[in-house]
Amino acid sequence: QVQLVESGGGLVQAGGSLRLSCAASGRDFDTYHLGWFRQAPGKEREFVGSSWSGGDSSYTNSVKGRFTVSRGNAGNTLFLQMNSLKPEDTAVYLCAAGWTKNTSPGVWYFWGQGTQVTVSS
Repeated sequence: QVQLVESGGGLVQAGGSLRLSCAASGRDFDTYHLGWFRQAPGKEREFVGSSWSGGDSSYTNSVKGRFTVSRGNAGNTLFLQMNSLKPEDTAVYLCAAGWTKNTSPGVWYFWGQGTQVTVSS
């Protein structure tokens, strides 16, 4: 079992930056893939980016070059650095853990509660 707690959401103007954190705990959490998803009102949950357990990473096209996923030195914190934010980035951002290397939300097994990110124009 893995517990995930997000933090760092808030209000930001378009073009600004925000850094989200996800604290992971539980047995063998470092063996899981860790990733970020987001869900806006009326939209399906969307993959944002991930730090795969093998060390590589993936990003959805809409955030490439703007967002960066990284792990803390201890490996128990997942970060999402968001730069050049756009109003369309507004959503609840959730961190997730799973053992299948796949960007589909359905294959991820553990989820945090989410943190709201609102980007104003």
